[in-house]
Amino acid sequence: MKTKDNASTVMQFVLLGFSDLPDLQGLLFGVLFIVYTIILIGNSLLIILTRIDTALQTPMYFFLANFSSLEICFVSVTIPRILKNLWTQERSISKMQCATQMCFFHMLGATECFFLASMAYDRYVAICNPLHYPVVMNHRKCVHMAVAAWISGIPVQIGQTCQVFLLPYCGSNQINHFFCDIPPLIKLACGDTSLNEMCVYLVALFFAFIPFGLILGSYVKIISTILKLPSATGRFKAFSTCSSHLLVVILFFGSITINYLRPKSSHSAGTDKLFSLFYAIVTPLFNPLIYSLRNKDVIAALRKLLLRK
Repeated sequence: MKTKDNASTVMQFVLLGFSDLPDLQGLLFGVLFIVYTIILIGNSLLIILTRIDTALQTPMYFFLANFSSLEICFVSVTIPRILKNLWTQERSISKMQCATQMCFFHMLGATECFFLASMAYDRYVAICNPLHYPVVMNHRKCVHMAVAAWISGIPVQIGQTCQVFLLPYCGSNQINHFFCDIPPLIKLACGDTSLNEMCVYLVALFFAFIPFGLILGSYVKIISTILKLPSATGRFKAFSTCSSHLLVVILFFGSITINYLRPKSSHSAGTDKLFSLFYAIVTPLFNPLIYSLRNKDVIAALRKLLLRK
């Protein structure tokens, strides 16, 4: 649905998504459905294992269970809508639905940034202050950190969503993207959007660079402590407990930095869609694989669960 003239206001958007690949709609639906199923099963399994196996009831796995819950919510904001669009070929989305999707997507994205920082702090205390670890990372503190991570992005992202949707949309209503996101929506707005673009950069800097700075500081201390360990076995074990988390950090922060903080002149619809697809779908797919296949405790817990069955 396009507006009849430039004076009228857009009340409905069209998500173009994969419309430029008409011959691959069925294949794309099948691939995304399988990916979504793997994400749901993999993360749900991690949550179940951390609840039923006493060896996994530690602060590290408490945060991992929350992180897995977050990933299920994160992908469920976008993938079901993409699957619906591919299945029905009905790509329209109301302004309210678009605003809701965008708000939840960015709130959960902000939560992911702070959970990754919390997990880095947990590893820092475990490796750099092992004697104080049970006291510092007690259950009450872990719960407080988790709650803070879950709610940290809510007020800012609600404000940013309102700011974006208060812009006048009086031209094209076609969003060249898989889901409602800030950069493609700002491109459709009429008038001056420089203030909104500046806000996007400031919010991205706050929610990406502050947690990333905390993670970086934690890992500088962690690596310094590990290198001082006398035995090679001890160094290897310490590195192995951090490597999974570090890999997820690089994948997530690398993709969102490229997508939201690169110069406007280098933005194009194709690259924006590619990087969005990466951090919105591919990274959550890798998370359960990284944390399970590279983690001996999780593999042992899974083996015990399967043998019990």
